[in-house]
Amino acid sequence: MGKLLGAHDSYELDRPDLNKCPDCGCFFDGDNCPLCGKLCPEEMRAGNRAKVKPPKKKTDPYGGRTIFVAWYHAWWVIILALIISPIIGIILLATSPHKQSSKVLVIVIGVVWLFLSSFGFSLIGRLINHFDQPVDTSLTQEEYVAKCEPLSVEEFYRTAGQQEDRFITMTLTVTKRFNDPEGAYNGEKYNTYYVCSDAEGKFEIIVRDCSQNGAQNFAVGDTIRIWGEGAGNIEVYDMNYNAYAAPGINAAYADLIE
Repeated sequence: MGKLLGAHDSYELDRPDLNKCPDCGCFFDGDNCPLCGKLCPEEMRAGNRAKVKPPKKKTDPYGGRTIFVAWYHAWWVIILALIISPIIGIILLATSPHKQSSKVLVIVIGVVWLFLSSFGFSLIGRLINHFDQPVDTSLTQEEYVAKCEPLSVEEFYRTAGQQEDRFITMTLTVTKRFNDPEGAYNGEKYNTYYVCSDAEGKFEIIVRDCSQNGAQNFAVGDTIRIWGEGAGNIEVYDMNYNAYAAPGINAAYADLIE
């Protein structure tokens, strides 16, 4: 009977000088497997089997040494620091004993987060506002004016929610002019607003100056005619952060009525 050396199949226990059972993986030096009794076929006998290739060994970045990682170099601390204070997080990561590839990856992520948290989100907002035009700029002034339908201030005031994106023209009296600081900060091209009313001063709406032929700079008391698109009910702020909430129109064109 052969000598039992094991029943494992990994390359560490491979014995090229012994036969191997194809069923149970046992190595032995006789003709029959000592575990299952099966006769060893020729292709599984010593010297006939293909050599087992060992798997590639992973490189140990620490050369087999045991590295002590301080609590402030723990991954959760570094990630938390990168979120709260990216500069501190990058410093902790750079001085940590973690693998170089991991450090580079996280530092890149931290730099991107630092950029976004500093001014990137504002820049993205400005780009969005730059391409998000509140009025149709594909039309000529004549085409735009011809597309607008006359509407009374009262009807627009009462049905503003149904008038969004509708092309409208109406006559108004300016009661206040102001700039929206939030719009200016976000890089909005059109951040000048007029609070306007009907001739009797009964209904007030907000007109956003989106003039396609230059800002009009209307004054309080001016009577104007506008051509624009309904913006629904809106809320904007003046430079003192006083809120104005009313039905709004984005005016692409406006004229002073003498």
